[in-house]
Amino acid sequence: MDERRTVKVSKYLSRHLRHQPERIGLTPDPGGWVEIDTLIAAAAAHGFPFSRAELDHVVAANDKRRFAVEDGRIRASQGHSIEVDLGLPPATPPPYLYHGTVARHLDAIRAEGLRPMNRHAVHLTADRETAARVGARRGRPVVLSVDSGAMHRDGHVFHISANGVWLTATVPARYLRFPGRH
Repeated sequence: MDERRTVKVSKYLSRHLRHQPERIGLTPDPGGWVEIDTLIAAAAAHGFPFSRAELDHVVAANDKRRFAVEDGRIRASQGHSIEVDLGLPPATPPPYLYHGTVARHLDAIRAEGLRPMNRHAVHLTADRETAARVGARRGRPVVLSVDSGAMHRDGHVFHISANGVWLTATVPARYLRFPGRH
């Protein structure tokens, strides 16, 4: 499977497992899971056929492990804008986590902190380089440090997804460290 096709199938899966399952007639269960056979049939019926082998390749080849497969079912690991309960237990975060963004969002972040926007949770990483790559998708990246240890001590709840993304409802600005400011 060539790289362009892999990306195309991955984006299709993300769109329909995270955001618009109803667009192709899917109804995920409360945990966001859909039967793989149902997904493949729905995609084909809506003009985007792919095989089980292609789906398996996309799941295995995705370096961010965006999808989870279990018992003939698939779901997005996180990033949903539809209502789902990923069933993730609370987890104790490391002392600091990171969030990648771009400079044009910094004034709003300083004022309001990090908000989930159209997702269910704010996405954070334990790896500064990963945060920089995430920010770089929208321009020149700015990496913010999150005092997740203090947040946790203050009662904020964290979860970690199957692919290692840290999730929390919001990050108030007082827990953020901006580059160049101490």
